[in-house]
Amino acid sequence: MDRFDHAPSYHCSLCAAFARLSTGDAPAQPGRRDFAVALLAGGLAAPALAREGVDVGKQSSFSKLVPAEQVEQAATQQYAQLLAEARAKNALLPASATQTVRLRAISQRIIPFTPDWNARAPGWKWEVNLLSSKQINAFCMPGGKIAFFTGLIEQLKLNDDEVAMVMGHEVAHALREHARERMGKSAATNIGLEIGAALFGLGGAGRTLAGMGAQLLSLKFSRDDESEADLVGMELAARAGYDPRSGVSLWTKMGQATGGGGGGGGGSKLAEYGSTHPQGPTRIKDIEANLPKVMPLYERAPKPAQRWDRAALDDGDRYATRPATPPRDTAR
Repeated sequence: MDRFDHAPSYHCSLCAAFARLSTGDAPAQPGRRDFAVALLAGGLAAPALAREGVDVGKQSSFSKLVPAEQVEQAATQQYAQLLAEARAKNALLPASATQTVRLRAISQRIIPFTPDWNARAPGWKWEVNLLSSKQINAFCMPGGKIAFFTGLIEQLKLNDDEVAMVMGHEVAHALREHARERMGKSAATNIGLEIGAALFGLGGAGRTLAGMGAQLLSLKFSRDDESEADLVGMELAARAGYDPRSGVSLWTKMGQATGGGGGGGGGSKLAEYGSTHPQGPTRIKDIEANLPKVMPLYERAPKPAQRWDRAALDDGDRYATRPATPPRDTAR
């Protein structure tokens, strides 16, 4: 299954777009408006309703320096090129492959919760594809362009909950616009004058868009970005009905595969993914510390009616171009 070894190493970094159904305001209750007016008249502000889930603060102002439309356009172009190259090498798994079906089913449970984190998400043309490669990698480009590599699923033997944690993490990078933020920082420092001129119509816009695409395929996020994506991704997975405690088993596996979780691993292809992520006890400790914030969400969430856990798949079935093996009922 190693037909795409030269795939770009996008560091964290759907055949349909999903929009979360909006609900109308609840009917006003007697006296509620009068009470609010009385509070304001008395110099008191009505208490804000606390948001349930994780708290990662506001997005960086640096992201505002680069238009979201341009970043998403560049990502769409690069993603299409990546798929074309994979298809030419017979490394793009078909939509009917069991593992592709599995990834898309999990994504369909996560995507409805993305608008809470980014107002642009309902307009994204979400896609998820599986590439045959030994690379231990997965990513979600701006605009909802998701890719998994078979090496990640095979070498870590991911169950569905762990796949959801990886996917939630990668989707969180796109929702929190970490790529746009990094580009914004570049615009404000290294190449500020050239990009600034292009953005304000002073020439070079085409070169800028091409440059953005190149950055998207080699971008490395900061450790803070990675930690933030962990927490947001954990919440997304929990709301989608996947056990957020699987983040502990996921990163335990990652640590074991890299030789103890120190971010090393020598020439291991796993180091390509693990080198940019907080590793070992620190990461697991952060996940465990935030579990009380997301476990109630998971406990209330409808659970998947289908599962494609690796334990339930024979080696010959993992990439078979037919429906998955009979699901086991996990609804509660």
